[in-house]
Amino acid sequence: MPAASPPTAPARESSAKQPPAAERVYTHIKDAVLDRRYEGGMLLTEGELADAVGVSRTPVREALLRLEVEGLIKLYPKKGALVLPVSAQEIADVVETRLLVEKHAAAKAAPANEALIGELTELLETMRAQAESGDLAAVSVADRAFHAAIVRSAGNQILDRLYEQLRDRQLRMGVAVMHAHPDRIAKNITEHAEILEALRAGDADAATDAVHRHVSWVRNLAQGEVR
Repeated sequence: MPAASPPTAPARESSAKQPPAAERVYTHIKDAVLDRRYEGGMLLTEGELADAVGVSRTPVREALLRLEVEGLIKLYPKKGALVLPVSAQEIADVVETRLLVEKHAAAKAAPANEALIGELTELLETMRAQAESGDLAAVSVADRAFHAAIVRSAGNQILDRLYEQLRDRQLRMGVAVMHAHPDRIAKNITEHAEILEALRAGDADAATDAVHRHVSWVRNLAQGEVR
């Protein structure tokens, strides 16, 4: 009887590329929290998460500890992990930090160079297409990328890293607000266009004013409404 054939190279490569179990659990939970499939106030159990990802409970515990450090969940021994709601204080803190960083970056970016104008224009068109298809999570990602591109253009790596630390909170708040106020999405896109035009015109004052109005709206609308 002939010997069994060894695994093919593609199969070995596919296995090698499989992320570690704890990383798969971490990504699964984080994505679900950010796009609100796991909403604030929901209690997640290790067994349910292990079944959902197809792993044992040990990597689930590792992933949950990591997510607790990031402030997305709160662990309760023998009960599970509570998805932390977005609080009014968190919204206020994020908006305050965003205004400090983004207004400074917008002032430095004006007049924007061709590379930045091209990147922002493409992101704006992407947001329009995603809004038309109703993909709110994708709109939130593109929205955040639009602002991050302006911050990055300022050339301050310390501010860029600080802004990057807000990423998860921005995405989660963005999806929550858009779900609560879907009629606001078109207005958000219009405000992005106003920021883009001010940067294109080289009007630093108009750019910072547009950023202030746009970012402050999140706090004014969401405080007390997103919990």
